[in-house]
Amino acid sequence: MIMNNISLNIDKVTSFVTKEEILSLKPQVEAAQKALEEGNLPGNDFLGWLHLPSSITKEHIEDIKAVAQTLRENCDVVVVAGIGGSYLGARAVIEALSNNFAALINDNKNPRVIFAGHNISEDYLSELTDFLKDKKFGVINISKSGTTTETALAFRLLKKQCEDQRGKEVASKVIVAITDAVKGAARVTADKEGYKSFIIPDNVGGRFSVLTPVGLLPIAVAGFDIDALVNGAQQMEKDCSPAVPFEENIAAMYAATRNALYANGKKIEILVNYQPKLHFTSEWWKQLYGESEGKENKGIFPASVDFTTDLHSMGQWIQEGERTIFETVLSIEKPNSSLTVPSDEENLDGLNFLAGKHVDEVNKMAELGTQLAHVDGGVPNLRISIPVLNEFYIGELIYFFEIACGISGYVLGVNPFNQPGVEAYKKNMFALLDKPGYEEESKAIRARL
Repeated sequence: MIMNNISLNIDKVTSFVTKEEILSLKPQVEAAQKALEEGNLPGNDFLGWLHLPSSITKEHIEDIKAVAQTLRENCDVVVVAGIGGSYLGARAVIEALSNNFAALINDNKNPRVIFAGHNISEDYLSELTDFLKDKKFGVINISKSGTTTETALAFRLLKKQCEDQRGKEVASKVIVAITDAVKGAARVTADKEGYKSFIIPDNVGGRFSVLTPVGLLPIAVAGFDIDALVNGAQQMEKDCSPAVPFEENIAAMYAATRNALYANGKKIEILVNYQPKLHFTSEWWKQLYGESEGKENKGIFPASVDFTTDLHSMGQWIQEGERTIFETVLSIEKPNSSLTVPSDEENLDGLNFLAGKHVDEVNKMAELGTQLAHVDGGVPNLRISIPVLNEFYIGELIYFFEIACGISGYVLGVNPFNQPGVEAYKKNMFALLDKPGYEEESKAIRARL
């Protein structure tokens, strides 16, 4: 049942930047939205995500669900090989919707979805291959080029192991490629081996790709309702359209508020949650905003904390450290479970005053108390309310953050859709590894060392 949409509250910001300062950004925000719609600013070749929710067809969803069902029927474990946006979105959604202890539960209903290709740790990959030795596993290989080092290395190992354990015929049915339509190593391999494949649209960058097969296929394999996820994104696409008045458009207001805070010296945004399931939502959000806005010596630094856990580690700095931060709090209005605090006759821990209360009430008072303390300590607070953790509202949240990011980047004056700085480490790494074609770079870098 849909109760209402996610909402934004900026009341705890206006003592730091006035409502007038935020509203003064209306012309820039509206110009940014217009530029997104008209595609007339840098990055306009990567705007395929903008109306992606409303363009997804029923046939496309059914195709994804059919492939997911094949993997579900033939695999105990499905490994998603990808890095950055090629895995963070799927992992964020799956973990937000899963039982906290899903990794320890064998429910015989859903294959376990695990992730690889996002690091180059020999221990991680060795332990992964050991874990898979007695498993019926499949692979979803996500890479436009097929040559991204972390993912390609993991896929090389996984492909061989899957073929050795399950035979080439079965492997060809349980390895799926999500890649470029016509070019790249992953496309060549998929065509040669006869893998089922889905296309990563050329005009959708990785960090905006969770509503393409990049995210939808792993989410469906994990047993979640991708129809509802897409429906939520479609609803938010309507609610954040340029036709919606500025003050009623939560993406426009979020973009304006964070830019007003940035102009007033708040250089760090901390995304806060009080629900452990949202940890990887924060990881996805950090990539989305960090890679989109961190350019030309500009950009709010995106950080995150898991409360109340991190109140016992980062709480002191947030309360009394340098006043360059603001917080955006993800608040879940209603938990999916019900648990009350029991009474204890001896009351040695002094908690009988909580007896009979729902644990979530204690959590909510911790949230409210923390917000008041941090605002009193000089930390502006925005609050995003999510009615309940389910597919629909996660779909809304994904599109909300995406459209707000596009708007905010253009207001900041950067191209939100490229990432030129990501290549710097790769060039050095290839030179140090003596990759063919990098001979001159190898000489130069070794001379520096």
